[in-house]
Amino acid sequence: MIYDVVIVGGGPAGATAAEDLARKGHTVAMLDRAGRIKPCGGAIPPRAVADFDIPEDQLVARISTARMISPTARSVDIPIENGYVGMVDREHFDEFLRVRAKKAGVHRYTGTFLRIDREDGSTKVVYRDKVSRNTLELETKLIIGADGARSDVARAEVPGGDTIPYVIAYHEIIEAPTGPSAYDPTRCDVIYDGAISPDFYGWVFPHGKSASVGMGTGIDGIDLKEATRSLRENAGLSGCETIRKEGAPIPLKPLDKWDNGRDVVLAGDAAGVVAPSSGEGIYYAMEGGRQAANAAMACLASGRVKDLGLARKAFLKQHGTVFRVLGAMQDAYYKSDERRERFVSLCHDIDVQRLTFEAYMNKKLVRARPMAHLKIGLKNAAHLLRLIPAVRT
Repeated sequence: MIYDVVIVGGGPAGATAAEDLARKGHTVAMLDRAGRIKPCGGAIPPRAVADFDIPEDQLVARISTARMISPTARSVDIPIENGYVGMVDREHFDEFLRVRAKKAGVHRYTGTFLRIDREDGSTKVVYRDKVSRNTLELETKLIIGADGARSDVARAEVPGGDTIPYVIAYHEIIEAPTGPSAYDPTRCDVIYDGAISPDFYGWVFPHGKSASVGMGTGIDGIDLKEATRSLRENAGLSGCETIRKEGAPIPLKPLDKWDNGRDVVLAGDAAGVVAPSSGEGIYYAMEGGRQAANAAMACLASGRVKDLGLARKAFLKQHGTVFRVLGAMQDAYYKSDERRERFVSLCHDIDVQRLTFEAYMNKKLVRARPMAHLKIGLKNAAHLLRLIPAVRT
């Protein structure tokens, strides 16, 4: 059998691309490694629930408040107005997406990607089967690489795919405390403290009966497990039972090119589509998977390999400005604890709170209140030029 598309990777990007293609009548194979769970806070905005038809039973918690915590333990609570942020557990959410894709007609294979072979006019994805350990092949017209931040497909096929910048994320899934504590099952805590992460942040995110506690960093030599131990101790969560531990790279910048100009296009972490500053990836992975599927369908219909480039073009048209703004925010405020103190002070501003969460919930910058944007810009400049104190009094 010759597939229209073989998708390497069965996370949110790969499973979304696979399902979209199958529902449009294409023959699709999805190759995924079994048992891998990506470390992830698990937050998805309402737009993800709506755009990708996420059922209510996949949401293990509903968050109504985000708490920003500074290096000096100052905090500001930001209410999520007119809605909530849903939380999923990747152990179950990713498998739900894979099962849904299979029900749509996707052929699911479990194994490890090895390489792409091209000979005698045919293209084959070569992999090692999980059960038999045999080396097998899937013949195909096109390939979508959705195999994570250190994508083997990207490194082998796409220029720049081996140089993507990333942070290493580590978290521990723990049993949520049941007795009196400072932990709030409806609140996400984001910890901006150089003692936990010198260049990113730590987090405590509720998952219903469990919680994700972790941090990320791009600096070599940081003991991620020790930092997470300190984070748990500071949050009063040391005594909670640990369910599992996970670590993986998270990309920080979309690649300059997502396709090889021939038969491969990237999606999700493989393409680098994790939001700077926030590290949010689930929605953008699914959106990237959808755009990769659309590009593949365009290529199959037209026979023009240049149509594979539509995936990156369409994604950045929708989200490129947000990524640039978040990247500038990370560059400005994540450099030192003094800057992080200023960032938390800035978060006290009601306009910052509203515009930030409107953008997060709807996945676009809000342009309806120009005076609010001007006010925020002036306050931001005042902080960066140290014209006002770092600590809000």
